[in-house]
Amino acid sequence: MNYYFLGIGGIGMSAIARFFKQRGDVVSGYDRTESPLTQQLVKEGIDVHYVDDPSLVPDEVDMVVYTPAVPVETAEYQYLLQKGVPIRKRSQVLGELTKGKKCVAVAGTHGKTSTSSLIAHVLSGTKMGCSAFLGGICKNFNSNMVVNTESEYVVVEADEYDRSFLQLHPFCSVITATDADHLDIYGTHENVIEAFRQFAAQTDPQGFLILKQGLPFCEDEHECEHHHHDEHCHGHHVHGAEVRTSVYSAHNMEADYYPWNLRNYKGNIIFDLRTPEGVIYDLELPNSSLYNVENAVAAAAILLSLGVTVDELRAGFKSYEGVLRRFDYHIKTDNLVMIDDYAHHPQEIAACLESVRYLYPGKRIVGVFQPHLYSRTRDFADEFAKVLSTLDEVVLMPIYPARELPITGVTSSMLLHKIPGMSKYLCKAEQVLELVPALFPEVVVTMGAGDIDRLVPRLEAVLKGE
Repeated sequence: MNYYFLGIGGIGMSAIARFFKQRGDVVSGYDRTESPLTQQLVKEGIDVHYVDDPSLVPDEVDMVVYTPAVPVETAEYQYLLQKGVPIRKRSQVLGELTKGKKCVAVAGTHGKTSTSSLIAHVLSGTKMGCSAFLGGICKNFNSNMVVNTESEYVVVEADEYDRSFLQLHPFCSVITATDADHLDIYGTHENVIEAFRQFAAQTDPQGFLILKQGLPFCEDEHECEHHHHDEHCHGHHVHGAEVRTSVYSAHNMEADYYPWNLRNYKGNIIFDLRTPEGVIYDLELPNSSLYNVENAVAAAAILLSLGVTVDELRAGFKSYEGVLRRFDYHIKTDNLVMIDDYAHHPQEIAACLESVRYLYPGKRIVGVFQPHLYSRTRDFADEFAKVLSTLDEVVLMPIYPARELPITGVTSSMLLHKIPGMSKYLCKAEQVLELVPALFPEVVVTMGAGDIDRLVPRLEAVLKGE
């Protein structure tokens, strides 16, 4: 088969492109801009170009895979449409690839990349094994994709954008969060929640569902807040379907799975895990964050339910190297720490900064944030301002538009004025490289989902004096 990808540089798109290439198919594609990810695809033998020009599309294309982030007005899209080539959304293709497998799907408005990557890493170290399609580059695999043709399991990050995850019918599911997000698609928070309810209802009745405690998915919501000494795999009714359901929490001892006795040892977090079967002591997450403890608890709930042993879980956690741009250390010395994080929603930023304060109490923290999308900046301006004000110094970059056109009055300057205090700056990438070292930070945190990742290695080099 000859596959052509529109938006091949997207993290989810590139995973499927790599899968087809590794399977022996012919793969090529277009993306608007070159990136480290597209450069890696080219190294792997995938032809990629960066000009929207139908003449660059291969003569033989059996199927087009596209992401909704690519406008349908794109010249190549219209050309392929008129040519009559079958066009499928990434989510549809992913749904097809998981059929006939035991799909382990991780959904949530945040936490899904770290949770799914950890599950895939631990499973890969067991006889069960797995294939995986991830929403980030897992450092253990140095990839966002894992192929294991012998395994019946496939781990998938289930993306709620454009209701993509409703193409999946998982054997087991995790839902980590249902915050208001992608309101440009959903309109209201209730519509977001309704989509997650539908996703939960698509879980195989022979499988199981793992929910963060307090999420509104049960018909009788108090059912989700049962005590851990109850039978944890009893059925909950989710839109009329009965699915074995367990709940987890980072803080509530009434959940089926929860951590306690957390310790911070030189930036590594160690904790004990309470499960319905008893306590697992001294699980270690190297170079991790507080919020990743919650993700690890969700991952443990899935893995233990699938039959992973305590020894396999312990070894997998300790050897987990994390995900690029998820609380990703670039500098870690006694005098200076630099962490890069994909956080682009107020709650994600709050979780990231809470972890930084926990790990480095009393240190002076400089945060560099690139807002992502005009609509998200507009919808959450007050929340962004509140959480960013907890930094000692705030450096804002211009909004990264991604798929959007500008919205009148919605700018980083507007956001800057909402942040109380005077220790705040607005500058472009080149200015960030000059400003941040001059602020004499003890901890630097870069955050955002746009192209701030391209600035990170340059800032790291400047801070190291290279």
